[in-house]
Amino acid sequence: MAPDRNTIAAFVKLGKYLTDFCDKCYSNDPEVDQNLKEIIAQAGHHNGWFTEDNILFSLKQWGDLLTEQNITAWLSNYSFNKQINPKTVGIVMAGNIPLVGFHDFLCVLLSGNKVLVKLSSNDKVLLPYLCKYLMEQEPSLAEKIEFVEGKLENFDAVIATGSNNTSRYFEYYFGNKPNIIRKNRNSVAVLTGNESEEELKALGEDIFRYYGLGCRNVSKIYVPKNYNFDSLFHALFHYKDIIHQHKYANNYDYNKAVYLMSQFKILDNGFLVLKEDDSLTSPISALFYSFYDDESSLREKLQEMEGQIQCVVSSKAKENEVNFGDTQKPSLNDYADGIDTMEFLLKL
Repeated sequence: MAPDRNTIAAFVKLGKYLTDFCDKCYSNDPEVDQNLKEIIAQAGHHNGWFTEDNILFSLKQWGDLLTEQNITAWLSNYSFNKQINPKTVGIVMAGNIPLVGFHDFLCVLLSGNKVLVKLSSNDKVLLPYLCKYLMEQEPSLAEKIEFVEGKLENFDAVIATGSNNTSRYFEYYFGNKPNIIRKNRNSVAVLTGNESEEELKALGEDIFRYYGLGCRNVSKIYVPKNYNFDSLFHALFHYKDIIHQHKYANNYDYNKAVYLMSQFKILDNGFLVLKEDDSLTSPISALFYSFYDDESSLREKLQEMEGQIQCVVSSKAKENEVNFGDTQKPSLNDYADGIDTMEFLLKL
């Protein structure tokens, strides 16, 4: 059986609504939907990292993805069996970037199952508003979508996203049901020293979009021995205004002070601190780097660390890699942690 056409049609209408809304916002059209403008403002009040610019970016990405052509092409990769008894799938959502759990939500409904959503306290208003729109387009979805405030109960399977610490808690509570439990991941970039200024500027998008809070954000770069950082700093200067966001600026001041007091050798351009460090996880406003001797050995090393890495970014991206500037533009078949969510749901 094919996925429900009415559900697909509702998501396609949502995609058009988001695209039209973003186009009107970017062109300062006075006819823009004030209800969604108000929701965006509320989201920003709840969470200071959720600026209007970043929320609009997220909405624009979903608007671009939710077309009939994209959804049909994506779903054509799967076999849909007739489900007499849809399962209830609990989703414990993260709140690090706007609508970060929307892909899981989309997968559950398009797989023919019911969704039980536990929102993050950091992202409580965007998804309920979009759900209201979806249910206006397709009233039958009201019986398939439920939000829960407290403990997640009465579910058949669960998808939970959190940190390495919360994943242990999730495994304890949800281990006896079919589950996908996601942990910390980071993204890295491989530089050769031959990148153009445009490519390095695009890398800045991968570093700074959402203030670096997403698992698809580049938090670590690998550079060849004797790499000259001048061209990188020159290209990244395009993003200098990020320092005017007070939460980001506070992190920058704090991390820079800690590194200087610890007498770490750092490179600094007034809004980003570069530090040589083996770790993949750099704090907000910092970017870690490591040197490599030869690219093939580095790629073998990255392969060994694939359980910790969400994206590898490089020029002329090879298979399973991402081009500069594209980390926050995943397609519908780009699954977090490389686990095929749709396949998991269709086997329940």
